[in-house]
Amino acid sequence: MIIAIEGEVVHKEPTLLHLKLPNGLTYLVHISLNCAASIDTKRIALHTTQIFKEDSQNLYGFATMDEKQMFDRVIKITGIGPSTALAICSTFTPEDFARAVMAQDVTAIKAVPGIGPKSAKRLLVELGDFVLESSVTDTASKSRQEAQMALESLGFKKEKVQKVLASCRSESTQDLIKEALKNLS
Repeated sequence: MIIAIEGEVVHKEPTLLHLKLPNGLTYLVHISLNCAASIDTKRIALHTTQIFKEDSQNLYGFATMDEKQMFDRVIKITGIGPSTALAICSTFTPEDFARAVMAQDVTAIKAVPGIGPKSAKRLLVELGDFVLESSVTDTASKSRQEAQMALESLGFKKEKVQKVLASCRSESTQDLIKEALKNLS
């Protein structure tokens, strides 16, 4: 299975491109409009999802892991195929899509070409717990960085702070600082 691809763009259309690899092979890669808009160089690297059907193999490319995660999650829903999933990726950024799902915004989801009221409602029900993995990771990482800066500003050595924070189980900046101070004292 191809999970990523890097090469030179030799042909580009709004929702597909031809990507030539250093070994001479050229792949047709389906992309979203958002992904196409982010491509501004000849040489690119994309995260990919490969889909096998009875009569074809298709490769779908994404500029970010969040967009790939969104596509992979949406195509698992009954009645939503790769074309509709790509239309969702073209209509929404991953962050906007996550917000629409959390807000249960049927009107926003209906704005996607090929999705009507019934499909929009079903999609929202099945994706009720949709959260981007990077948003969870980014929040935890940001809290740890803030806690580290606060502890270093109190005069603790950077190496010691990093070691103590690595063993902390808290998630919020305040709780991390409290837990780390107990271990640093």
